[in-house]
Amino acid sequence: MLAVNTLSHPQSPGPAAAAAGARIRVMIADDSAVVRGLVARWIAEAGFDVVATASNGRIAVESMARHDPDVILLDIDMPELDGTQALPLLLAKSPGVQVVMMSTLTTRNADISLRCLSLGAVDYLAKPESNRGVTTSDAFRTELIERVRLFGSARARKRGPIASPMGMVAQPAPVSALKPTSPLVLRPKARATVAPRVLLIGASTGGPRAVGEVLEKIGAATLKQFPVLIVQHMPPVFTAVFAEHLGARTGLPAAEGKADERLQPGRIYVAPGGRHMGLSGAAGRPDVSIRLHDGPLVNFCRPAVDVLFQDAATIFGASALSVVLTGMGSDGTNGARALTEAGAAVLAQDEATSTVWGMPGSIAKAGLAQAILPLGEIGGALRNLLTGKSA
Repeated sequence: MLAVNTLSHPQSPGPAAAAAGARIRVMIADDSAVVRGLVARWIAEAGFDVVATASNGRIAVESMARHDPDVILLDIDMPELDGTQALPLLLAKSPGVQVVMMSTLTTRNADISLRCLSLGAVDYLAKPESNRGVTTSDAFRTELIERVRLFGSARARKRGPIASPMGMVAQPAPVSALKPTSPLVLRPKARATVAPRVLLIGASTGGPRAVGEVLEKIGAATLKQFPVLIVQHMPPVFTAVFAEHLGARTGLPAAEGKADERLQPGRIYVAPGGRHMGLSGAAGRPDVSIRLHDGPLVNFCRPAVDVLFQDAATIFGASALSVVLTGMGSDGTNGARALTEAGAAVLAQDEATSTVWGMPGSIAKAGLAQAILPLGEIGGALRNLLTGKSA
């Protein structure tokens, strides 16, 4: 008979957990006992609390009220009730819980993971194909812990300090530490208006849902007039499926960019996972093409937003229009600086609507954003800029 394993780890909270003001509570739902045990150990060693593990979705749903996790690591393929079936039930029981989908790198799982994002999951995590791969992958362990820390911290703060397994009470973070250190400054709009020739989008964590919403609100009629280039931090396989989802949502041709492919209006080009996507061509010339390469990581990323933005600044100059959406880290800031120095406009998503205000926040704090907007307003603002109307 399958059962929930309720775990209690007496380790003291790590610096990140202590800074959040309360220990992050995690549930692991995976049908592999090896994965459950290994991931539970990693999470405990990082200073978080594994409050429960479950071998299928039914058990996870039944244990929600008893354990009240902040983060759920939810495997897609499980018996009785799989991750896709369990997701809406988990969210219904605890609307604020942060669910991260876990799956191996297959086209089917990539498609399912992206659909789960539209149903309320906050992110996905690509698992190595075998238990041995999970055991030996430092990258998987690092990404998993980053997501638990990232998504669990805010919810743990809202929940407030609770007794740790040792009976100690974590102290809340000082209020001053949660306030911005300085006011944001917008970059003044350029006096001379240059008609846009291309739309550039950079995004990472939380991006798949945000990118789709932005393109939908711009509208197919406007998008048909411009090539759209997107760098979304994603592993291989996922980017091809992501492009298919965008094509279905917008009604426009969308695919991973191909080497030496010439840009055409009305097409959406997504940077392939694991490869940088830049541009080739001469400044001011119409024959611009895709440049793919396997160069070193940029900002710990490949593909990197900076690579695309910097090439676009050289080739398109002021006729490039760009936006940076939700994402972890600071990728896109150097490229945004190059674009603004060339006279191009850069927009950034605001903090309140970002899953993670890393990438857009970095651009905003650097004073490179012409506008910092909620997600729901970005599509309309871009449409106005693309069509020459007042933004």
